[in-house]
Amino acid sequence: MIDAIPKTEMPAEPGAARKRKILVVEDEFVNREILTAMLEPEYEVINAVSGADAEAVLRRLAGEISLVLLDLNLPDRHGLDILREMKEDPRTAKIPVIVLTSDKEAEVECLNFGAIDFIPKPYPIPKVVQARVRRTIELSEDRDLIRDTERDHLTGLYTREYFYRYAAQYDVYNPDVATDALVLDVNHFQMVNERFGKQYADEVLIRIGRAIVALVGASGGIACRRSADMFLVYCPHLTDYQAFLDAIVTAACGDDKGRIRIRLGVCAEAEKTVEMQTRFDRAKIAADTVRGSFTECIAFYDNAMHEKEIYAERLLDEFQAAIDGKQFSVYFQPKYDVRPEKPVLCGAEALVRWIHPELGVISPGIFIPLFENNGLIRMLDRYVWRETVLQIAEWKKKYGRTVPVSVNVSRIDMLDPDLVETLRDLVIKGGLDFGDLHLEITESAYTENARQIISTVNSLREIGFVIEMDDFGSGYSSLNMIATLPIDVLKLDMVFIRSVFRENGNLRMLKVIVEIAETLSVPMIAEGVETAEQLNTLREMGCDMVQGYYFSPPKPAVDFEKFICDRLSTGKPANV
Repeated sequence: MIDAIPKTEMPAEPGAARKRKILVVEDEFVNREILTAMLEPEYEVINAVSGADAEAVLRRLAGEISLVLLDLNLPDRHGLDILREMKEDPRTAKIPVIVLTSDKEAEVECLNFGAIDFIPKPYPIPKVVQARVRRTIELSEDRDLIRDTERDHLTGLYTREYFYRYAAQYDVYNPDVATDALVLDVNHFQMVNERFGKQYADEVLIRIGRAIVALVGASGGIACRRSADMFLVYCPHLTDYQAFLDAIVTAACGDDKGRIRIRLGVCAEAEKTVEMQTRFDRAKIAADTVRGSFTECIAFYDNAMHEKEIYAERLLDEFQAAIDGKQFSVYFQPKYDVRPEKPVLCGAEALVRWIHPELGVISPGIFIPLFENNGLIRMLDRYVWRETVLQIAEWKKKYGRTVPVSVNVSRIDMLDPDLVETLRDLVIKGGLDFGDLHLEITESAYTENARQIISTVNSLREIGFVIEMDDFGSGYSSLNMIATLPIDVLKLDMVFIRSVFRENGNLRMLKVIVEIAETLSVPMIAEGVETAEQLNTLREMGCDMVQGYYFSPPKPAVDFEKFICDRLSTGKPANV
């Protein structure tokens, strides 16, 4: 019925609000004049005297018309035909229509075709007409606003806020139906975007959305697109999750079999007493357990995950109290220079331990990743730095010797604009030299925001801090990149050491890395050394320093002093 036309904009006087446009389709002159007089003070009224005139106006101004007042008895066409064609055309389907009629029997038919309201003939008093028109326009605009905000524009699925609301309503009306909370996440979607382009990536998301609706829509299930590549599904309990996921993956791939991989997290038969958002948080926790796996694509939230989640929440809740109560204790693992015939203590690494009054010793493998993910690692790192500086100063005063100690500087720390000043003030207030505190920065940190990281590291080195690249050999850096990085020491990754010394391990790779350190003219530390065989091999290859359980596990400060005393017993005057 209506040709595709661009939406036009009517210029308005500066400072004046533009009036909404109302199309009055009425062939009787007197009726048109009455309606125009009623509405013109508030609206811009456009008149059409026939069906053809109405079509012409809608072709020209479809995107600007706020309301159509439609008479059923026109000279060239019946109003119902115009109403039906308007509702069938997507460019006019959203325009509300009020029918002008004296025929009561026509009202039901008009409602079936999409009319919103009626104004009887003869027309009621102006206030009644104005109120109906105003209310119809307000309801239509509110409906359009809700429609625009409740649906994802790409996939047509619900947005997250409306999804949670409608999912909760589902429970209200279906309290006895067992339901699943599902999270679908596309693996490495950003790479799909970069390799194949945004248009292809968007088509993948559209296909996923359609497949989800096709699979769960008939049973009353609903879905949303939570983020760029993550979908949430709330539906009656499924019996075959593998078939469900296979159907989604098949739809996502289209003709490109195997190109798209999706992981599925399931909170099966979710407890209705648990908040809706929490159910999906649990499904996501499950999905994250198979992130990056090439063999497992489906994971279920279970009691073990629940206990782990509760434990993690407790640690987060008690973090500040642990800081205030000094439950975190700094341990020290000795580093030995293995170039002399008898290895000599040359420093230490500060490692944090959480001694909880009720839970006992909490593994850093548990709380460090947790605090990294929640941003608390910055506060913990600063705590460790302060305690380490105080301990170095105490040993210096007690033994007249300085034990250089390295502390970890996380990726989050490196993004702090005040980092250089914070570390500088700590060392100065502790009465130390900058070279007494070594800073360990992981290899992976250099690959994120590289320019800013390198600038910060250069500033720290200029002051006098010693920079150790930690976890070298974990596979993040290119050799070309390593050659340009500002570092003073390479520290070989513990996992790498363990892997090369396993049966059939590749010792040639170890030799290559030692040669890289020699080429860069920086000493190399190997951590995680546990046996005499490992120590001797590393020494023969040219490794400079070693730390690990072969010499000692991390020790509290009071126990570490034994190593200082042993070092001083050699009678050498130099700093440790």
